[in-house]
Amino acid sequence: MSQSVRIAAFGLVLSLAVAGASYKALGATQTPAERIEVAFVLDTTGSMADLIDGAKRKIWSIANTIVDVNPDADIRMALVGYRDRGDDYVVKTFDMTADLQAIYGHLIRFKADGGGDTPESVNEALDAGVSELSWTHEEGARRILFLVGDAPPHMDYANGPKYDRVLKEAREAGIIVNTVQAGGDPETAEYWREMAKLGAGQYFAIPQDGGQVDIVQSPYDEEIIRLQGRIDGTIILYGTREKRAETKSKVDTRAAAPSSVQVDNSRYYSKKTASKEVVTGGGDLLDDVRNKVRSVEDVKADELPDELKGKSAAELKAVVADKTAEREKLEAEMVDLVKKRDDYLAQETAKQAETKPADSFDRSVTEALSSQL
Repeated sequence: MSQSVRIAAFGLVLSLAVAGASYKALGATQTPAERIEVAFVLDTTGSMADLIDGAKRKIWSIANTIVDVNPDADIRMALVGYRDRGDDYVVKTFDMTADLQAIYGHLIRFKADGGGDTPESVNEALDAGVSELSWTHEEGARRILFLVGDAPPHMDYANGPKYDRVLKEAREAGIIVNTVQAGGDPETAEYWREMAKLGAGQYFAIPQDGGQVDIVQSPYDEEIIRLQGRIDGTIILYGTREKRAETKSKVDTRAAAPSSVQVDNSRYYSKKTASKEVVTGGGDLLDDVRNKVRSVEDVKADELPDELKGKSAAELKAVVADKTAEREKLEAEMVDLVKKRDDYLAQETAKQAETKPADSFDRSVTEALSSQL
């Protein structure tokens, strides 16, 4: 299977898996600001290079799948990378957070390396995903974990956690555990199927061969990217020097991402209604003022960029008001563009569905998940 096919296949599996688990977990009715938490426990050994690249390209598409289900959702994500004993690390954890751009930043820095013998530290990684992340305990929150890998767990490590005990804890905590197997190793398939069953989740397989999955681009993509650049130009960085540098780094990372990632990122922000943001994690004065996180009067001079230092509260209010009006106009244009793109892609996807063979990879996965949607 070519790298492009693997990347697209992995993206489709994760997008459909999140959609299936989200629909199953959310049910027919929604409540405003419903908490939805999704953790990815990802094998980062050398054999997973293509699939890690696919995850980097699809993280915002996954977030969009959740927003399409519930635009008011309070979405949190976490990331656990794992390898094996003797590698640079066994488990590397990035905790549950609403700052999806930070999670994306951690993900793009993951490199596939290490591994040796076939089994990996799956038990330790799964334990970290269930017991070390800051899952919410509030009633009604939805908790979904995806275990993604291509090798079975080491069951021979003395005193280490075992998946049956970990998955019992997951069920007690209300965490749905799904498994995504890369490749066709039969031993891995046996373990992955059992873990999905014990985790009250679903098992998905990415075969080594299968039908081509095309990533469709739209005639609106370039315009969306240009418009996002104009929206980013309205950001007022504020806070400590470190916070301003962190926020600027997120904006720069978005601008440097592949075009499909940038478009998915813009789509996410245009559809999310729980709070209007340009970057997640704070650091933009316009976002925080209109979301009532801060007021202009509370901002200290040393928290402002150099070009705004020395302005009176009234002058600063006027700058914020002008930029907010400009941003809201641009955001309205983005909503219209994203709708046109969604309509175009829906038509193109329908055309492809008519011409693809029934046994192609994407068609098979779609049909397998039809009961969840």
